[in-house]
Order: sequence, then C-alpha cells, then structure tokens
Amino acid sequence: MNFDHQEEKKTNPPARILGIESSCDETAAAVVEDGCVSLAGVVASQVKLHAKYGGVFPEVASREHVRAIYAVIDQAMRESHLSLGDLDAVAVTRGPGLAGSLVVGVNAAKAIALSANLPLIGVNHLEGHLYSAWLSATNGEEGDTSPRFPLLALLVSGGHTELILMTEHLQYQRLGATLDDAAGEAFDKVARLIGLGYPGGPLIQKAALNGSPKAFDFPRARLEGTWNFSFSGLKTAVLRTVRKLEEEGTPLPVEDLAASFQAAVVDVLQTKTILAARAFKAKEILVAGGVSANQALRNAFLEQTEFPVHIPPLKMCTDNAEMIAAAGYYRFINGHRDALDFDVLPTWSIS
Repeated sequence: MNFDHQEEKKTNPPARILGIESSCDETAAAVVEDGCVSLAGVVASQVKLHAKYGGVFPEVASREHVRAIYAVIDQAMRESHLSLGDLDAVAVTRGPGLAGSLVVGVNAAKAIALSANLPLIGVNHLEGHLYSAWLSATNGEEGDTSPRFPLLALLVSGGHTELILMTEHLQYQRLGATLDDAAGEAFDKVARLIGLGYPGGPLIQKAALNGSPKAFDFPRARLEGTWNFSFSGLKTAVLRTVRKLEEEGTPLPVEDLAASFQAAVVDVLQTKTILAARAFKAKEILVAGGVSANQALRNAFLEQTEFPVHIPPLKMCTDNAEMIAAAGYYRFINGHRDALDFDVLPTWSIS
C-alpha cells in the first residue's frame, strides 16, 4: 500500500527526549529525536525470571527494576553519544502498570530531571504504544508515511484490548475495551491450559504454525451493538475442550488447539476494528501493543485492502522506552510539563 502523504510535511520543532519505561517487567531507556528517530534504545528483560511463576511476580519485578534502571539509562545515553545537557526533556511512564515497578522509573526520571534541570513529562503507557507507529514512519524524498488522522487504533496487549479513535495528536476517544480478559491475557491463560507455558503469545504462535485453525470451532464473542471485546468465553471453551479430551484419554492436539484459538482471537480483533474504522470514517488503522507482534494478526490486517494499516516493527510492539519518548515529544512540543511531586497512576485510562 502507498502511504505517501505529501500534503502532511512535518513542521514540528526539533527536540531530543530521554524516555524511561518500567510499567511491568521490562526496564527500558531510550533517546528519541523529533518524536520519530531513535538514537538509542535499551531494554533489560525479566521474561526468563518470571517464566517459572507463569506470569509477572510484582515484588520480584520491582526489585529487578531497581537493580537495572540506572545501568540501562547510562547505556542508552552512551549509545546516543549525547550528554544530559543535549536533551530537551525527560519522559517517563506514569501508568498504567504495576505500582512498584512504575515508582522505580518515575523516581529515576525525577532525579535526572532535577539534577539536569530538564522538563519532566509523565506519559501514559498506552499512549506510548500508539506512538510506536510514528517511530517506524519516514519523511524523506519518497514522502511522509506517518499515520493520518482520523485514525482508528486497536491497542492490544497483555493487560489491555481497546479501540481508540485518534482525531489528532494527543486527542483520543475510547470506543470500547475488553469486558474481562485482554487478548494477551487470554493467550497466556490458554497457553497454560494446553501445556505450553509462559509467555503464552509467542508459544501459541509457534505451536499454531503446525496446527489447523479449523480443527475446533471455538466461539467468537461479537458483542453486537458495542465496540467492546470479551475473551473469557473463548478461554472457557478451550478449557472445556481440554477437559473433555483428557476425560476421553485422548492426547491433547496442542498444535490444533493453539491454531484454532489464535484464529478465533484474530478474527474478532480484525473484524471489529474494520467495522469501527468504517463507522467512524477513519482514514487509516493502527495496530499496537504486545499482541500486535503476533504474525497471524499482522497478516490479517496487512492482507486486507480497505484501509492502510500501520503496525510497528516487532521490536517496537513489546514494552520499550522509544515509544515513551515519542509520545513525550508530542506532549513536550504542546507545552505539557509535570511537577516533580506527581505520583504514579497504576490504573490510568488513556482518555
């Protein structure tokens, strides 16, 4: 598809933002220029540490953030070849997320902002995922490929599944969200049910490659008349199927279960997003968040021809600090500043 937006040349002022992310189990720091050019990005992952728990253990995550935060920031600054004096602001994830994890990143950001006399900007983690799309855009001789408004965004991750209408930078209308399990949470739970382990998303995707998406007719919760999602019934259907097979003494067809479950999730996510884009006359679609790394979901959106679609590169789908710095840039140029006494917001909504 051609995303050549010649009419939308960038006129925003230049700025270099240090971004810090610690909302869950990734300690990350990055330096981003002008909201779209990553000069450095460093992530210290805790995935292997939490795998034995089958999910993120909050107290452990907080301690690991404390151990990693300043080393990660120092490495990002060194890789960017900049000093703190070359920066224009510090952006940090304020929420939503695990309270103990958020506090570590926020306090580090406050210390840096105070010591270097830099503006401090608290960023919504979900907003950061949306702005990961601008990091993968270009604005050169071949034209501007950044997303155009109005934009229909599907934000899909371990803790969130939301449809958001962006009418302009930093302007959001939350159309709907999950009523129970988020899509990523459903992937994790189903992966445990069928014996794959944690994290569920990559493991189910791998297993599904050799399975049939039509092996099991799992339900799709359409929730007609709303823009909300529900994956609890799908998860329960998988559980009942697994129990029935076990009672019959039949070996679990793990690959078929994974493929059929994945197909049901992708079907609902894509169908509902397309319908919302039509209803709200969106020009384009954006898919972001950790689950946007799922190849079946990416293929479903990229293969349709009705709407141009923006999906960040795989490294930008999961939690990272580039996206926080990118969102922070747009808040910075719009005059947003936070005082040093602001607190974290573990349940912060994007709208």
